[in-house]
Amino acid sequence: MKTLFRIAADATVCFHMAYVLFVILGLVAIMLGAFSGWNWIRNTTFRVAHLLAISIVVVENWLNITCPLTTLEKHLRAKSGATSYDGDFIANAVHDALFLECKPWIFTTMYSLFGLAVLITMFAFPPHAFSGNKQIANTFSDATTNA
Repeated sequence: MKTLFRIAADATVCFHMAYVLFVILGLVAIMLGAFSGWNWIRNTTFRVAHLLAISIVVVENWLNITCPLTTLEKHLRAKSGATSYDGDFIANAVHDALFLECKPWIFTTMYSLFGLAVLITMFAFPPHAFSGNKQIANTFSDATTNA
């Protein structure tokens, strides 16, 4: 049974990392796509899901709520008999990757600014459903591609 809990904990952490990568690489793709004329970056489902994903992170941090994925992964690790880590998943991942110690408010600020950047792209490079007039949106896309 402990093996199943460990596998579930590992699956949770893999899903968590995929979530983080979706948020980060999604913004990178939107920015690159806006200036490269990639039409798929204006997909409404993708853009709303992306905005929702970073919004959840920002609200959790503003309300000082530990990410449910972090809580679940820690619980599963404890049930498997393995040791867990302290703190927030994303904060630990950044620490491990960059060997950087930051105060929690720095991560909250980073998440908030990242969320603001995603929100700005919703207006600067609107999804098809929000662009109102697709001809205007395509003209803007053509102008940025030809610039």
